[in-house]
Amino acid sequence: MIKTRLIGQVPSSKKYIALTVLAQWIRLCANIVMMFIFSHILELILGGATMTVSVLLPYIIGISAVMTVRYVCGVCSSKTSFLASAQVKKVLRGKMYKKLTRMGASYHEKVSTSEVLQVFVEGVDQLELYFGKYLPQFFFAMLAPITLFSVLSFVSWKASLVLLVCVPLIPLSIVAVQKIAKRLLSKYWGVYVNLGDTFLENIQGLTTLKVYQADERKNVEMNEKAEEFRRITMKVLTMQLNSVSVMDIVAYAGSAAGVVIAVFQAANGTITLPQAFLIIMLAADFFLPLRLLGSFFHVAMNGMAASDKLFKILDTPEDERGTQIPACFDSDIRLENVTFSYDGEKSVLNGISADIPRNSLVSVVGESGCGKSTVASLICGTTKGYKGSIKIDGVEIRDIDEKALMDNITAVNFNSYIFAGTVRDNLLMACPNASDDELIDALEKVNLWEFLSSQDGLDTALSQQGSNFSGGQRQRLAIARALLHDTPVYIFDEVTSNIDVESENDIMEVIREMSKTKTVLLISHRLENVVTSDMILLLDGGCLAESGTHSHLMEEKGKYYTMYSTQAQLEKYSKEAAAV
Repeated sequence: MIKTRLIGQVPSSKKYIALTVLAQWIRLCANIVMMFIFSHILELILGGATMTVSVLLPYIIGISAVMTVRYVCGVCSSKTSFLASAQVKKVLRGKMYKKLTRMGASYHEKVSTSEVLQVFVEGVDQLELYFGKYLPQFFFAMLAPITLFSVLSFVSWKASLVLLVCVPLIPLSIVAVQKIAKRLLSKYWGVYVNLGDTFLENIQGLTTLKVYQADERKNVEMNEKAEEFRRITMKVLTMQLNSVSVMDIVAYAGSAAGVVIAVFQAANGTITLPQAFLIIMLAADFFLPLRLLGSFFHVAMNGMAASDKLFKILDTPEDERGTQIPACFDSDIRLENVTFSYDGEKSVLNGISADIPRNSLVSVVGESGCGKSTVASLICGTTKGYKGSIKIDGVEIRDIDEKALMDNITAVNFNSYIFAGTVRDNLLMACPNASDDELIDALEKVNLWEFLSSQDGLDTALSQQGSNFSGGQRQRLAIARALLHDTPVYIFDEVTSNIDVESENDIMEVIREMSKTKTVLLISHRLENVVTSDMILLLDGGCLAESGTHSHLMEEKGKYYTMYSTQAQLEKYSKEAAAV
């Protein structure tokens, strides 16, 4: 129940755990002293002494002093217990965050976002209780019986020995329950993570579910998973209740055994009545610390389960980090025989070779699932593990320092994240030192400033993910932010999807203008947007099927010709239908 590696993660908590145990031990000693005082008073009464104020005054003073010490130790114990857990959240969440940043933009390939969030929030909360409550009580529960035995053995070694022998029965019962609880809690956390994944997915896709009227079916599935979580939760609670009941039985039985021995010894004259009184009053203190430890048992088990999840994240292998920095990012990008697979079995890309010249507009097209977005993510470094070669200025992408890569390549996709706050806040992420005039200039380039000027300008409020803006406005804002980043290479992945034609044309005009001074890689399902590209790469089944300019590919009358002609015909029909 003690994981040394976990304790080692928060070394600052060790001294506060020790101080908590010390305060609890002093409090126990004070209680022992108080019982000795009461025993001595009982001895005086049985001896026929007259209980005058002068006789009782030293005892009253002693009891008052002991009560004061107990109170002070109780306060100190609570404070140091809090301090023991105070740094847990900060330290453990800091370690997780640093781990994720070291894993880089591709962390999601190895760790699910929902699992990270659950460990980050509830898991760390459980570990906070583990450090603040369970660990101090664990060490005190080991110390208390030994202290009591050392004192009471001088009163009655037989009764003290019986009490001491019965004490290990509680941890033995805990160990017995632990074997069941460990498997149960492991299953509990698995079900919990699964429920979190499902809930997050359904919330993110709620609009789509409404459109296809599939929300009721997903609701049924969600209810089934929630019911499964309820059942496993009830099993956990039942296990905790049963374990507490077992420990109560052991504690009461052990105390009763010691009391019976003391009573028999008093009846036989082996010990005096005050001595028997002393043993009876302190018998429970043998078991109470371990009994309280048992009540923290579920805290410990939850902490162990959470720590397993934590260490799973912390122990996740990290990709080898690049250290090289190209002399010039404003250079050609060359792909040679690039092959990639997400699962190690089915290849998404098969031997792709192509050149992306500097200061040009190169478009990647093809049917869904052909590997367009994969090419983009490999070039910007968010996906790794490719075979072959992807070079910028002769330096392999995988060997380039990740920060340098992020500083020189800007990627904008169809769902670029817009943060809650203001327009200014979102723009300054790309260029913290930009002036208001520079921000407005970027917004004017994407034709968004006219709208914002009718609102609150740069201080226009944004909801989470920019939900109070239209799809076109969010995309324009994302592109304006990208412009402010001012990097040699830009990658636009389906940035015009799900927006109106007017916004699409405006955005494409900005992209074409950028390609005069920047290297631009455009991924688009709509072929009308790529007509003016300097180079078009057509992917088919993960292979480079065709390449060339629009006019060249149309002359070839291959797959590109077929796709373009089909799209043009469909758009013609759509326009005619809209006109009617």
